[in-house]
Amino acid sequence: MGAIIEVSYFNSFILKKTVDTALNPDTPVWNGSFGVPSGIPGSTPISDVVSSVDGSSWVIEESRIRGGYNNTNIDYGVKAYLVEDNPNASFRINAMIYSGIYNSRTGINNTNVFSVGEDITKAVDPANGSIQKLYAEDTNLVIFQEAKVSRALIDKDAIYSAEGGGTVTSSNLVIGAIQPYAGEFGISKNPESFAAYGYRKYFTDKNRNAVLRLSRDGMTEISNNGMTDYFRDKFSTLNTTYGEGKAIGGFDIYTKQYVLSMQQSKQSVSLPIELNPNPQSATLSFDEAVLGFPSFFSYQPDQVLSIQSKCYTFKDGALYKHYTSTSSTTPPTPRNNFYGVQYDSSIQFVFNPKPSMSKVFKTVSYEGSNGWEVPAFSSNRSFELRDTISPVLSYTQGIYIGDFGYTYHAGFDKKEGKYVANLVNSSPATEGEIVFGNSMTGVKGYVATVTIKSDTISRTGPMELFAVSSDYIESAY
Repeated sequence: MGAIIEVSYFNSFILKKTVDTALNPDTPVWNGSFGVPSGIPGSTPISDVVSSVDGSSWVIEESRIRGGYNNTNIDYGVKAYLVEDNPNASFRINAMIYSGIYNSRTGINNTNVFSVGEDITKAVDPANGSIQKLYAEDTNLVIFQEAKVSRALIDKDAIYSAEGGGTVTSSNLVIGAIQPYAGEFGISKNPESFAAYGYRKYFTDKNRNAVLRLSRDGMTEISNNGMTDYFRDKFSTLNTTYGEGKAIGGFDIYTKQYVLSMQQSKQSVSLPIELNPNPQSATLSFDEAVLGFPSFFSYQPDQVLSIQSKCYTFKDGALYKHYTSTSSTTPPTPRNNFYGVQYDSSIQFVFNPKPSMSKVFKTVSYEGSNGWEVPAFSSNRSFELRDTISPVLSYTQGIYIGDFGYTYHAGFDKKEGKYVANLVNSSPATEGEIVFGNSMTGVKGYVATVTIKSDTISRTGPMELFAVSSDYIESAY
């Protein structure tokens, strides 16, 4: 029976005797002094493969050059590790350490060398929390702490004058002076929110309810572009009693947008995903062209990345490619299909002309392509009452054949290049009303909240929505 014996040699030779019982049990087929035959892993073949091997074969690990008693030993060489008799471990959450370098010209790799005789550590202010992420950019190292973002100079240092001006000079320091960026922002404990494209870097600071961009002009709170209240509410509910949530970030190079998915921790690990929803989770994007967040998405990825102008996401260990062509499959793959689940495109907005005047919204119309429907059009009559409508079907969905074979549209009809439909009230009767419900056209109120979405027929192709409008009349001041 074989045995595994730990040896103390760091440089050793393998001496092996192999016999072939078909030839002669006492005659070795291979002498270990002249190499290893083919068929033995990790060696250079010099002879044929041994056909059969019996128990007379043996292998010895030897530190002597040719084996044998009192022969010359080789040196132990440099140890790859050092065992301390009394190991003392220290955990520094605000410090960095660097090793030797890899010389691609000579092939010498010193990345596992940490010289104890040199000062190879660099620390940042512990008051700003632990270091969550390091990002190398040109000759600078961006350091993300929980409450601060700093920049460390690499192979150079900064010299400051008495007036406060600074110049950068070459230095033999690996990590030079650490310069904090202006602004009391960090990355909290969500390093997964980091994404970079070009010279711009995006991340979140959950503790300060902020989504940030670090660029040449410093740090900018991009969540202030009309989304301050939204992110405040989302970040406050990100962590639950079931665990910490995630703020997964990535850059979609296809649309040139920063994608942020805020995912609340699952309520139970034992339930399947369809029975274990995360109601507070949301995915949205930031676009530099409009300096805002133009889109919300229904998918919740595990990771977002871009390769060769394409956007990919991971979900439950599977890789998905976004913006794929729908014409390559038969039948064509519907759009808005994420991870095997079909979704609708929808837009919600507000009609608010003359907010202090009570109005009756009579119609709804839009400019764009066919395939849009209005499932909800609600209007506040007062703080307690709300008028609603019966859903407005799309131009294709609402087609029906009436008397004498004429074609009619129960929803949107096309007039002068626009899709137009009247609003049919579906609200229950209230005190003082004579005409109500579907006997009355339009909805009464000050402000109307409208939802328009794609129907179930037009998913296979692209759809455009340019503008939505409504015709209204004055009811009363």
